[in-house]
Amino acid sequence: MGSGAAPDLMELAKVVARQRAEMDRLREQAATSAVVERAKGVVMALSGCSADAADETLLQRAKAARRTLLEECWITLGELAPARPGEPPATPSAPDDVADALSRLARVLVHTRTPQELARCLLEHFGQDLAADSVMIYARRAGGGLELLGHAGVDERLAARWRRLPPFSGVAALDALEAGEPLWLEDFAEDSARHLLIGDPPDRWRSHAWLPVPGGDAPEVCVGVLRGRSAPFTPRDRAHLRGAVRLCAGRLRTCTAPSGAVADPLPDAVRALFAALPVAAMLLTPLRSPSGGTEDFRIDAVTAQASAVLGGAGGDPAGRRLREVRPDLADTPLWQGCLDTLAGGEAYESEPFAHQEAADGVTELTTYSVRVTRVEDALVVTWVRRASSDRQEQRLTDLQRLGNLGWANWDLTTSEASWSSQVFAILGRDPADGPLRLVDLPALAVPEDRSALSHAVDALIHEALPLDAPFRVRGARGVRHLRLAAEAVADLRGRPVEVHGFLQDLTARRRAELALVETERAILTQHDVLQAERSLVARLQNALLPLPERAVDLAGLRVEVAYLPAQAGIHVGGDWFSAIELPDGDALFVVGDVAGHGIGAVATMAQLRFTAKGMVITGSSLTGALARLNTLLLHSRDSHATATMVLARYRPADRRLVWAQAGHTPPLLLRDGEVTYLRRPGGMLLGGATAPRFEEAECRLEPGDRVLLYTDGLVERPPENIDVGLARLAEAVAARPGDAAGSLGTLLEAMLEDERRDDVCVLDIRVPKER
Repeated sequence: MGSGAAPDLMELAKVVARQRAEMDRLREQAATSAVVERAKGVVMALSGCSADAADETLLQRAKAARRTLLEECWITLGELAPARPGEPPATPSAPDDVADALSRLARVLVHTRTPQELARCLLEHFGQDLAADSVMIYARRAGGGLELLGHAGVDERLAARWRRLPPFSGVAALDALEAGEPLWLEDFAEDSARHLLIGDPPDRWRSHAWLPVPGGDAPEVCVGVLRGRSAPFTPRDRAHLRGAVRLCAGRLRTCTAPSGAVADPLPDAVRALFAALPVAAMLLTPLRSPSGGTEDFRIDAVTAQASAVLGGAGGDPAGRRLREVRPDLADTPLWQGCLDTLAGGEAYESEPFAHQEAADGVTELTTYSVRVTRVEDALVVTWVRRASSDRQEQRLTDLQRLGNLGWANWDLTTSEASWSSQVFAILGRDPADGPLRLVDLPALAVPEDRSALSHAVDALIHEALPLDAPFRVRGARGVRHLRLAAEAVADLRGRPVEVHGFLQDLTARRRAELALVETERAILTQHDVLQAERSLVARLQNALLPLPERAVDLAGLRVEVAYLPAQAGIHVGGDWFSAIELPDGDALFVVGDVAGHGIGAVATMAQLRFTAKGMVITGSSLTGALARLNTLLLHSRDSHATATMVLARYRPADRRLVWAQAGHTPPLLLRDGEVTYLRRPGGMLLGGATAPRFEEAECRLEPGDRVLLYTDGLVERPPENIDVGLARLAEAVAARPGDAAGSLGTLLEAMLEDERRDDVCVLDIRVPKER
């Protein structure tokens, strides 16, 4: 919260922060307590002791093994067999830093729910300490092969390729499970000759560690830690890995079973049925989260056509999770349709969509729609391929909807008519009332258009002249602009017997055309007004700010003036200058800039220009004049107007230049070929505050000096910083130090772009050289 926030808001934020911290603490405590209570239950079931005795047993075992209580609970849940009192720990004590790491891992494990989350958790845990790049968790299947339960650091394509491993010899994970001991693969050249190494290419991971997860008589789950570098696992690394895998045994027992569980209850008859189906179809079984919601679907059976339409990561999708095959489906209407069908039982059918297929080497787009049907607690999903006639009908419907038009046919011999549904919608007519006869159609037009439409219809019916007529109708949605285009079909004798055509709603287009005409008219009017204002302001500005035709001499100085109006836009700005000789022989120089453009800016400019000269002539100091001008601006007609200004007074007796400024750029001094900017005295822009403080500064000029007073239009080029423009001005002046006639014009040509966005006003003051 900022320092200016209200005290009650600050207190509320503190309360919320404390409540959030307390909620996080309670969630952590609840998750940890659940693990401890499950471990106590295991001890009570196996030893028959009381809850208090089970709690004491866990504490004593943790103390003896130098582990935390949470670590001991995870190990107990994984092994499902507590050690007898006095029995030494199953694994030697780990170094202190490893023990601390395992303690942290035990706390993090309470937040994992699935093997996939467990794999990501282990990769984060091993990534920094062991330089691990990937983690894979495999489970032994009923047939002796392995199935990937979870992975991290492995892309989906590679995971799909290595998801199922047959019971071949040389599979490192399977060898570790068979031996019941960790398998350390640290020499890539030797290991690649003896084992089937996971990776694409195989040298992607050059060192592997495969560790069986303790549990039961024989381990059934194996955790693999894969590293990109070829290096041995140190004794510390091995102790760390053994301890971490032992902790994971308890979490793996409580995780939700992944896709493709070891047991496959699907009857062979169902698989045979789906294999024989000639359509794209699949059978889905919902996978529930711990809260009971559907988090994914398992593909229990799938036809070959459906495998092609799914276009997954390769391989047979049967037995896998639907979101693993097609992760993008979770954000589509089909996913929600599956959930709704599972919850309500009503079948879902998707909108038609295009799918690209390859047949005999030729790629073509095919249109499908998906239908989802519930069968007990499973879903049958089928893809229905739409015929070409269906696609043509759909395209015609889309064309009428997008173009807001519909077709119509009239049989002149039977007086029968047929309309598309879009014609009824355009005319606001109930389809139950049927279509109108062609001769009755003009009656719908407004009275002003009825006669012309009737003549056009008569010429179409009797003379077979094509019809293309705009007309208006009035209905519940107001007046609408329509277009009827039709032509007649004649018999052998040339008599019209049928009329076909279309009706189009042009209301939106007509409104856009009218709005465009009104906008163009308003733009032209505004342009004329602005041109007239510019002409008026320019004449007013020329009258108030006459420019000398040549350089003038004031108090022994030669002064050249330049004023260039902006070229971008049509507004005139409020830049001005003054260069006069005072009654006492001093010279007064003023350069100012009023914010804004137009008549208001010119009026404010005139007020400030003449008032400033009057105040200094009547004896006011420079700072006093600026303070009074600030008050004048605050109490003017436009109280929000602002302006910047430089006031300078030159005393020829001692060649002293005294100056003050109000938020203006500093004067530039050229002396002996070196360019500097005079130090700015204090002062803020006029109209910005009620009681600003202004200060004076002075500079003693020397023969040959050159001083430039200017407005910001000379140096500003949006969006660059103004300091860049000031540096550019200094370089330009240093490069053109001559005092010949026209040198100011040469400087302006070097500084200004082709199109000026702001006015430019410059006073070029030169001290003659001594002779």
